[in-house]
Amino acid sequence: MQQALFGGGCFWCVEAVFRQLKGVEQVLSGYAGGTTVAPSYEAVCTGETNHAEVIQIDFDESQITYKQLLEVLFAIHDPTTLNRQGNDIGTQYRSVIFYKDEAQLQDANAVIESLKAMDLDIVTEVSPAPTFYVAEEHHQNFFEKNPAQGYCNFSIPPKLLKLRSKFNDLMKTD
Repeated sequence: MQQALFGGGCFWCVEAVFRQLKGVEQVLSGYAGGTTVAPSYEAVCTGETNHAEVIQIDFDESQITYKQLLEVLFAIHDPTTLNRQGNDIGTQYRSVIFYKDEAQLQDANAVIESLKAMDLDIVTEVSPAPTFYVAEEHHQNFFEKNPAQGYCNFSIPPKLLKLRSKFNDLMKTD
């Protein structure tokens, strides 16, 4: 089992997408990249801890590659806006890849370079993986637990439609 650690805005939205991919065994919402030990959601939302809302993905590389996960990440969020995804504004919503090893760093840089070749101004941070703090239980699998929540209903369905249209071959079939 391999791990990936990504931030692409609200972790509820990013988590809902990656749960749909084959080879993804677990997705945990949490916080990484800040200065406070064991931050709370409320503290992270202030922007003062400098943590990003992130997801930690446990995946089977025989079914989905790290590079494919990166391609999905860049398709479902805007990597050209600094510290912002839609109406979510602040450093906690930044686009970030926290790499676990040299191979992940190389894949991240390759995908970013391919996007820059299309004249996209990518602002995604690429940094070594720091300590990951699991978010509070009520944030885990949030969309599935709260399908009527207004923010999720506005933000997540377009991401899932994009996932189906661009990456249907990577989606779970069950």
